[in-house]
Amino acid sequence: MNFNLSNSIAVLERTPVVLRALLAGLPREWTHRNEGPDTWSPFDIVGHLIDGEETDWMDRVRIILAQGPDRRFVPFDRFRHLQKNRGKALEELLDRFAVLRARNLREIRELQLNPEQLQLTGEHPAFGTVTLEQLLATWVTHDLGHLAQIARVMAKQYREAVGPWEAYLPVLHR
Repeated sequence: MNFNLSNSIAVLERTPVVLRALLAGLPREWTHRNEGPDTWSPFDIVGHLIDGEETDWMDRVRIILAQGPDRRFVPFDRFRHLQKNRGKALEELLDRFAVLRARNLREIRELQLNPEQLQLTGEHPAFGTVTLEQLLATWVTHDLGHLAQIARVMAKQYREAVGPWEAYLPVLHR
């Protein structure tokens, strides 16, 4: 599938709704358990998504579009949320994510990006030269990957409870 900005926005705008439908009101056993050491719970993942909205995606879009002399991206702190969100309620994080995502997508729409702008470049700290199109495609894929991660983490909570059906549930082995 080729990149399409309208199709990308259609996915990005649904992520907050999907997260709320899946997680809001669930017991902590579902939302705060992870897969083991150095893994994230659904709560942690929502916090990570908030960090992306606050300090990653749009900051990098603006750097690329500015086409200034320094197009290097600031490295993204993938673990900032672990400290920042201690003591917060999941519903608070879901609300914050929805507000930030709506704001960022409003800005993307207002930019009215054209095909030439999508080919403008920035400098990623690890990958080097990247295009705006690649950044936006990554944003969508990042969301989908974390939605899959949340489902996997939750499914694994019942790994032993499913008994012999574990053999038919590949999500429990990823």
